[in-house]
Amino acid sequence: MNTPGVLSFTQQAWEQVLAKAKRAVVYLDAACAESLHWGCGSSRLLEAVGSPACYLREFEPAAVGGGVEQPKAVFVLSSLLKGRIVETLRDIICRSHFQYCVVVTAVNHAVHLTANHVPAAAAAELEGQQPVFEQLEEKLCEWMGNMNYTAEVLHIPLLLAPVAPHLALTPAFASLFPLLPQDVHILNSARPDRRRLGSLAEVDATALTPELLLQIRCLVSGLSSLCEHLGVREECFAVGALSRIIAADLANFAPAKNRRKTATGRASVVFVDRTLDLTGAVGHHGDNLVEKILAVLPQLPGHTNDVMVNMVELTALQDEEENQNVVVPGCLAQSNDPAAKALWEALLNTKHKEAVMEVRRHLVEAASRENLPIKMSVGRVTPGQLMSYIQLFKNNLKSLGNHCGLLQLGLATVQTLKHPQTAKWDNFLAFERLLLQNIGESTMSVVLNQLLPMIKPLNQRTSDDYSPEELLVLLLYIYSVGGEFSVDKDLGEGEEKVKKALAQVFCEESELSPLLRKITGCDSSINLTFHKSKSAVDELFTLLRDIAGARNLMKQFKSVYVPGNHTHQASYKPLLKQVVEEIFNPERPDPVDIEHMSSGLTDLLKTGFSMFMKVIVLSTRLLKPLNIPELLFATDRLHPDLGF
Repeated sequence: MNTPGVLSFTQQAWEQVLAKAKRAVVYLDAACAESLHWGCGSSRLLEAVGSPACYLREFEPAAVGGGVEQPKAVFVLSSLLKGRIVETLRDIICRSHFQYCVVVTAVNHAVHLTANHVPAAAAAELEGQQPVFEQLEEKLCEWMGNMNYTAEVLHIPLLLAPVAPHLALTPAFASLFPLLPQDVHILNSARPDRRRLGSLAEVDATALTPELLLQIRCLVSGLSSLCEHLGVREECFAVGALSRIIAADLANFAPAKNRRKTATGRASVVFVDRTLDLTGAVGHHGDNLVEKILAVLPQLPGHTNDVMVNMVELTALQDEEENQNVVVPGCLAQSNDPAAKALWEALLNTKHKEAVMEVRRHLVEAASRENLPIKMSVGRVTPGQLMSYIQLFKNNLKSLGNHCGLLQLGLATVQTLKHPQTAKWDNFLAFERLLLQNIGESTMSVVLNQLLPMIKPLNQRTSDDYSPEELLVLLLYIYSVGGEFSVDKDLGEGEEKVKKALAQVFCEESELSPLLRKITGCDSSINLTFHKSKSAVDELFTLLRDIAGARNLMKQFKSVYVPGNHTHQASYKPLLKQVVEEIFNPERPDPVDIEHMSSGLTDLLKTGFSMFMKVIVLSTRLLKPLNIPELLFATDRLHPDLGF
């Protein structure tokens, strides 16, 4: 095994699962499937099962049960073994013929005790015992129909989807989103008047709903397991309201306290609320090929961080729309192909032009190794040139098999470069640059008035115009980069014009996209009235104002906007970059907005940047790949939806 890291952590966890999988029907939920997808690939699981039949199934209430010839089942789950999860387990087992059941959960037993309302003092007395798992084992035997059958319930920390050696995602927490000011009103609705919260600064763990607290504790459980694997005693820091709660929970997590006593290494874990800076998540400043691939290619079903690559070009089928579902799609994750992994990591860390040249270089080298009749060319790399190299492998099954991963990344590059949406990228970038200049010179109402002519109904839009979803991206960009602004009559009128125009556009769509269905609450455009549409847009603008004010409580990181001067244009400076610069700047005084979360009296005596050892940065929404030391994590996706 390599030096401990996010990849070895994930692979080590999956090796424990694979050891249980021989000749078993394996049920996985979506988050665990994604961890497997990036960590070691489904082929490793199929090899471990060792059956010619397809024994992999999605864990869902309607899942097919096991037949008479399938006596063993392994359930691999990312969540607590409670509620609907247990009901689904029962239903699958009761309609099967299993005699041996293994249930793997990514959440440790201590969190299950919390979920079952066991007081902390009583839980401490149960150290080394696992009564919740033992009770479920008895239930499994009962559902199998014979108490002499075998049942096991195990905790294996399947937390991460390791996208690269220094970038990992946590797909099980895709829905975990930082709190916004309007959430304070929701929390206050369940509190007596004398205990009402004034702002996000006053929110602590006791103010959260039990469901959110459990979700946080599940995340903390996985992070603690990661720190154990890395052999570090972590110091926890936070930037933002929800990050403060998560960091405090990890700092005071009982199993983590015991683990730290014997840890030989040290690390600093910095949690960052992504709502403090959504500009980078929706902006188009990044000159990165992977960012564009994730933005334009369709999402791989059931995944939050991978895309579908059309593989028809490598078959004898015509590249027609009706044939695209005939061939299984390719993807970006190539966990068992060293050459493809090397190319993927290069794409993550290089600019667009260099990345495209790197794709060409890998294709040329692969074709040369296979003695394929390649025609060398120099100069600018074009999609047609790349496709000509890829086509060389088409009728050579051996070469195709040897370089399948590389060809998937090559096709992803070609399809992205040829995609109509890629041509729009420069339009977005030009408008965002114009906004950056105008934000420093104009009021928010003027900026909104510039956007207004771009809001066009379906019957007036051309391919160069913005769709409703793209308009929402621009609005999110405007409000996030602009930050706090003064509310006046002009702003109210400007917002109202944009709201009405946007509501009308929603109503005139021939078909509502999944995002618009979610926003409006309507499954069909036929049922969407202007009143419903306007109400949804009003709510959107409430969220946008919350996002604009997300940094209000910051003292040092109040802005991501850098005004222009006579030598430089106005620009965007990512919050995460500011945080990292602050951490590694030895001349700065103690951090103001980076809060240290204490786990005891000793920690209360520590101050200053000397506390930052090896730095692990985590975001409670989304991070884009950055070249920063040590490890970089994100608890959601590389390219998110808007989060509304």
